[in-house]
Amino acid sequence: MIDLRRIRTDLDGVRTALARRGDAEVLVEVDRVAVLDEEHRLVQSARDELRARVNELSKQVGVLRRDGDVTGAEALQEESRAIGEQERAMAASAEDLLARIRDLLLVIPNLPSSDAPDGSGAEDNVEIKRVGPGDDPSVWSEHQRVPHWDIGTALGILDLERAVRMSGAMFTMFRGAGATLSRALCQVALDRNADAFEEVRPPTVVLTDTMVSTGHLPKFIDDAYHLERDDLWAIPTAEVPLTSLARDEILRGADLPMRVMAQTACFRREAGSAGRDTRGLLRVHEFDKVEILAYATPEQAADVHAELLARAEGLITDLGLTYRVLDLCAGDLGNSSARTFDIEVYAPGVDQWLEVSSVSWFSDYQARRANIRFKPEGGKGNETVHTLNGSALAVPRVWAAVVETHRQPDGTVRLPEVLLPYFRGATSIGR
Repeated sequence: MIDLRRIRTDLDGVRTALARRGDAEVLVEVDRVAVLDEEHRLVQSARDELRARVNELSKQVGVLRRDGDVTGAEALQEESRAIGEQERAMAASAEDLLARIRDLLLVIPNLPSSDAPDGSGAEDNVEIKRVGPGDDPSVWSEHQRVPHWDIGTALGILDLERAVRMSGAMFTMFRGAGATLSRALCQVALDRNADAFEEVRPPTVVLTDTMVSTGHLPKFIDDAYHLERDDLWAIPTAEVPLTSLARDEILRGADLPMRVMAQTACFRREAGSAGRDTRGLLRVHEFDKVEILAYATPEQAADVHAELLARAEGLITDLGLTYRVLDLCAGDLGNSSARTFDIEVYAPGVDQWLEVSSVSWFSDYQARRANIRFKPEGGKGNETVHTLNGSALAVPRVWAAVVETHRQPDGTVRLPEVLLPYFRGATSIGR
């Protein structure tokens, strides 16, 4: 969440930054926070005055009792009790105001980085890099322009019909070499990042506070799977538990940046997506993904962001996929993000650019929600860390792009060299 002190001391600056997101309601919410904060400080000041008066009366009662003035002491005690009731009412009012402020701060998005491009939506995102032949139909052969669901069915490696029979629409099932491909994609992503990232296998279901820490709640409650009986949430991404790895802790500045990675199943309801890119693997309720995440100091954040992007981009390159990198404009940033680069691969069979990784810097927005701080080397006090993360590899869309891009004229799929060590000697997928 945004630092309340920043709203208090630089309201105009906060409003100017948030206005770049193009949502007028956000500015109304920020103004409400400013008003409530002023009211809270007035109530708190009045409460402190009452508390001081109670303390003063307590001292006077002690003096009167010592002097034998019981009547005077009892009178002051009665006054103290009345003021105490007022003080408790003021304290309750202050707590209520703080709760209202926090509820608003939990839904107000992060301030966009000044480096994020201006724009109101996806059409204003800036393409900063493109690798491969792109989306020109003339550069792709006919055997590559077959959708992955047809390729998967023909090769017996994707069984959508039985997956739907088991679990319903938008669930998938890989079989044979298709399952091996899914596993291989995750394993190569883990292996590629093991030089600098600690591997973690976090729980797949988490507490509400864990979801709140990343900003997935309360904003995206409709897209989350909730286990109501236990009040637990199925994670939409490993970002959620990894961000809370150090929740309520104070880290040593000398230990930053701290890098972790995890392969998990991810669950998303995809509310409102009916009829929109829901065929095959383009939009599914459950999928495997390898996430890379870092805690950093503010000074380290830019370099770490570039590192995460380079790692995600490097694997896509080695898979032989056509891709582009987009610098997301302020109006298209995720709620918690200050700056995001998206990697999109081109899948010739479905003739679409598919987002496969969002590499984001969240400044101190998530860490403030999760109360993750660090003690600077040689410094005094504690500071809030910065969090960054990205998809090292998300299976479904990369799987789709691999089988479409590397499909051969005979209908088999040539395996990228980087995946060969995980395929038990096979070099291609075929019947």
